[in-house]
Amino acid sequence: MKRIDINVGDVVRLKKQHPCGSFQWEIYRTGMDIGIKCLGCGRKVMVPRTKIEKNIKEFIKKADEKNDDNSE
Repeated sequence: MKRIDINVGDVVRLKKQHPCGSFQWEIYRTGMDIGIKCLGCGRKVMVPRTKIEKNIKEFIKKADEKNDDNSE
């Protein structure tokens, strides 16, 4: 199975929603376990990397994307 490039600061949409109703999670820690924070209620959860890789539906925002607001 191919490893997905997951970085701290990425915002992902998971296949199943959190009990608070949100689908969006922010990655706050990487390694063998991935730390994710619900963007709806702020709950933090540690999940094994293999489980997260199977449950990511899409990347909402990648952490390495630069904002060009200061390009004036």
